[in-house]
Amino acid sequence: MLEQGARAAAGVDVGTECVKAVVAGADGRILGRAVAPTRGYFQACSYEVLTAALDDAQLQQADLAGIGATGFAMNCVRDATTTATEACCHALGAYHHAPYAMTLVDIGGRDPHVMHVAGDGRRLDAHGVRRCAVGIGSFLMFAARHLDIAPSGLQELAAAASAPAPVSSYCSVFSASEVLERLREGATREEIALGCMHSVAERIVEIGGFTHPLVVCGGVVEYFPGVLHAIQELSGIEARAVPDAIYTGALGAALKALQ
Repeated sequence: MLEQGARAAAGVDVGTECVKAVVAGADGRILGRAVAPTRGYFQACSYEVLTAALDDAQLQQADLAGIGATGFAMNCVRDATTTATEACCHALGAYHHAPYAMTLVDIGGRDPHVMHVAGDGRRLDAHGVRRCAVGIGSFLMFAARHLDIAPSGLQELAAAASAPAPVSSYCSVFSASEVLERLREGATREEIALGCMHSVAERIVEIGGFTHPLVVCGGVVEYFPGVLHAIQELSGIEARAVPDAIYTGALGAALKALQ
């Protein structure tokens, strides 16, 4: 609940896999949050998640100074007072937690980015994966389905493997088919799960431009921390995840609305 005279704003990040909403105070402190799967009804989902975040913060929409929107379907956020790109909002959200110059990797359901953030929080540049590797987060969801587990179980399965099975395709659609081929050839489900983590990390490290310090945000690192470990292993650079990594873009959108 807000103290008298304090300001707050909401940020809504409408992604291809999940809709995230954050209510933040003027100091960037998160007062409420909510997340739900994207079900295709973008406007209804964004309203539902924003309402849940407001309930978590014990606030009403009338208490807000503004609503920031970002993500794949940001134009579907009803009553948004400002919109901004995903790269801009992830840079703002990550900088709130790590206020220094950094290489920031955002790994969401659709297209991951490697960007450089200046010492004052400005996003300097952003580079994406090759077009055929778009859909990395969705690929992991498909892989979990083919391995007959809930997406949240993919990480635990991978942790039980001693070595990854090769999942080498750079196309998310073909990679899902490759999972089935590895199963047919006799690879264990554990080895394939670890192979999927390494496949995602390989696509991201291929973008290049990694310098120290390396910070990672987004829903993939929230649910599949094995990807973070694989990025460290392949890049040779220690990486840390942003706290509440899946909410980074929504927090940035809220901070944008407060500006």
